[in-house]
Amino acid sequence: MKAVGYQTAGSIDRPDALLDIELPRPVPTGRDLLVEVQAIAVNPVDTKVRRSTTPPPGEYKVLGYDAVGIVREVGPEVRLFQPGDAVWYAGAIDRSGSNAEFQRVDERIVGHRPVSLPAAEAAALPLTGITAWELLFDRLQVPLAGQGRPASLLIVGAAGGVGSVLIQLARQRTGLTVIGTASRPESRAWVAELGAHHVIDHRQPLAAQIAALDAPPVDYVISLTHTDTYFTQLVEVLAPQGKLALIDDPEPIDVRLLKRKSLSLHWELMFTRSLFQTADMEAQHHLLNALAGLVDAGVVRSTVQARLGPICADNLKKAHALLESGGAVGKIVLEGFR
Repeated sequence: MKAVGYQTAGSIDRPDALLDIELPRPVPTGRDLLVEVQAIAVNPVDTKVRRSTTPPPGEYKVLGYDAVGIVREVGPEVRLFQPGDAVWYAGAIDRSGSNAEFQRVDERIVGHRPVSLPAAEAAALPLTGITAWELLFDRLQVPLAGQGRPASLLIVGAAGGVGSVLIQLARQRTGLTVIGTASRPESRAWVAELGAHHVIDHRQPLAAQIAALDAPPVDYVISLTHTDTYFTQLVEVLAPQGKLALIDDPEPIDVRLLKRKSLSLHWELMFTRSLFQTADMEAQHHLLNALAGLVDAGVVRSTVQARLGPICADNLKKAHALLESGGAVGKIVLEGFR
């Protein structure tokens, strides 16, 4: 089968950073599905793994997490899907990825894809959708609409992939006032378009901007980027007994600053359930089905902002370079193999 992989970790500028290769077609076992990949999205985690993880000598590392495709074969223990099902998923960080014509993936982290979106549009949502959902409802345990007191959610770096879904989920499933941060005109417009009640500039002091808003107390903060840069400001703007969640890998932060306000700190990694085969691993299956329902109901939209053509090494290099430039808004997708 066709695939894109690499043998040596390093810069995307290397000639062998990503290569078009041929690999054997996988065979599903246990609860695995064999999915024929139709479309993928590229995420910051792809670039992080490519820069830092070298496979064993002679082997190729195949990246890729977001995917949409068709189930072609199933393992003997599969009970949630059958051949021919159209699916979407974000994969597992410890298994071969979706930058291949066929991929083995555990059915417990796979959902039925939305029927209302083309494959490429749908591919933008699984990883960021799972991350956003788990941040709001598993880590921060935000009440559903009508069940909590008035409160605000501050999203730092709201124009990126996760932020783009967070805004929509918070608006559609909670009663929170959503405050998103963005600095460039195009990213500010994107955050407002997705439904944030307020957009502020993370290049300016946050507390003064929030104080000028007609908004409830900030009970929740989700920091998606540069948490170490904003940490003291986030502690300042959070209401007493508030909650701070993050997904990035910051430089050391002084958690002692959380004590005076009794603030809690929550980390989210959407790969945790698959990596540790947790007892609730199937929650991601149900989550993805619920997200597909919201998409088909027209209340959550795709966050595609760049389409780079077919899946091949050259186009994936462009996607990685764009993500590493820090200029990406929304999600980057590729469709079909060349």
